[in-house]
Amino acid sequence: MKLVFMGTPDFAVPSLQRLAASAHEISAVLTNPDRPRGRGRRPTPPPVALSARGFGLEVLQAKNLNDPGLAARLAAYEPDLFVVVAFSILPPELLEIPALGALNLHPSLLPAYRGAAPIIRALVNGEQMTGITTILIDARLDAGDILMQQSVAIDPEETAGELEGRLQDLGADLLVKSVDGLQRGTLNPRPQPRSGVSWAPKVGKKDGRIDWCQPAEVVRNLIRGTNPVPGAFTEWGTGLLKVHRALRLDSSLKGEPGTVLRADSRQGLVVRAGDGALLLTEVQPPGKSRMEGKAFVLGYQIEEGIRLGCPLR
Repeated sequence: MKLVFMGTPDFAVPSLQRLAASAHEISAVLTNPDRPRGRGRRPTPPPVALSARGFGLEVLQAKNLNDPGLAARLAAYEPDLFVVVAFSILPPELLEIPALGALNLHPSLLPAYRGAAPIIRALVNGEQMTGITTILIDARLDAGDILMQQSVAIDPEETAGELEGRLQDLGADLLVKSVDGLQRGTLNPRPQPRSGVSWAPKVGKKDGRIDWCQPAEVVRNLIRGTNPVPGAFTEWGTGLLKVHRALRLDSSLKGEPGTVLRADSRQGLVVRAGDGALLLTEVQPPGKSRMEGKAFVLGYQIEEGIRLGCPLR
């Protein structure tokens, strides 16, 4: 089967690698343009472009998916299928090109968590199960007919980055099986259920702000769900303290939400939430690298009784 693969970030790389090692023919790879990165702000190819070039595949980098020239170039490959993983929404003109349509890999159990940030939103909401789904793309966002699905249990301490790593590998396997099934004609696409629809809108930096008035479990889920990006944070003195990992504690110590209940080298940093407390096991002060909560207490002489989340005036 002749394919055009479309994707940009690390999440899409395992899928590209599995397809490149399969019997299917990848005519070209469409990805985003190079972007400035690092301290030098040098233009850097996206992960999918680097991987594709390693396989000797032709790489197209489009600034505008509505460019008629792009549509003509893709049509010239006479593809049987577009395979889309972590990429932009395709305009109708592109969806009409491949003979069998366009297949998308989505990291949730659709119709749950349609949208840009299904992994982050699932963890922030404290879900215990998620999954991966392959669908045929139509004009509606993440609402196309389902080809295959696989459920995945979420570990209680798992971060979004860790879950993404698992789902991208499992998803690559499911993706290849789906392409194989379409080629053999053994898959029967089925409409998504009308019930159970939920949304996972894009997450911005401000969404990582910790509200210590929330229950400890809600705060813990926010911390692990926004790790590594956009990152959970709280006001500390005149700056922001990033919080990368935390454990829930059933503390009898009282205090206003955000109050540091314990700050010692033995236990580390314990902070009061709306109910219970959290042990901050990994934090990052402004301009510094990540460090254990115990090291933070020792290095910055944190005093018990101060309140996080309350910027100094």
